[in-house]
Amino acid sequence: MKPVPPATSLRRAPVQRRSAERLTRILDACADLLDEVGYDALSTRAVALRAGVPIGSVYRFFGNKRAMADALAQRNLDLYTERVSRRLQETGAGAGWRVAVDAILDEYIAMKRTAPGFSLVDFGNQIPVGTRDAEPNTRVADGLTDMLSAFLDRAPDDDLRRSSLIAVEAADTLVQLAFRLSPSGDERVIEETRELLRAYLSRSLD
Repeated sequence: MKPVPPATSLRRAPVQRRSAERLTRILDACADLLDEVGYDALSTRAVALRAGVPIGSVYRFFGNKRAMADALAQRNLDLYTERVSRRLQETGAGAGWRVAVDAILDEYIAMKRTAPGFSLVDFGNQIPVGTRDAEPNTRVADGLTDMLSAFLDRAPDDDLRRSSLIAVEAADTLVQLAFRLSPSGDERVIEETRELLRAYLSRSLD
């Protein structure tokens, strides 16, 4: 089962397994419909129908489609964190920070290509679609800083947190460009993004 968002993103946190499974079906349906119809045409009724649950079950967890998309964004962030953490553990600290940064970018690209609904919602940066809210990127950068610091056995100081946030903001913008140029992500833009991140982060990580 995919991770359930924390209680803060829900009207009511699931307690029983059946309730948690229903919430998972609702978020899966939301993600699928985002890919099919987009955010503007998304509705709680359509999600309930796709998930095979009563509309009241959706409203038990979410007051509106924005809250539902927020919960999906949190689930995406949890999944991304798990994927990056696993990659870093498999890599080993001796590989160096460039390999770690590559893994961080690779997992983001992989989710852009394969995770339902991710192209529109990702970690919440674009909900509603077209807006730019810095708060999700700050959460992403803080989490990645902590993981990278542990990987490198280095204290996560203010300079590293600032550098990480700038790198995340830059990568976010460039990856969005790559996927505007090509549905699967323009490889040349992705490689330019990789080189930019390595060059910028070398100042604080070398």
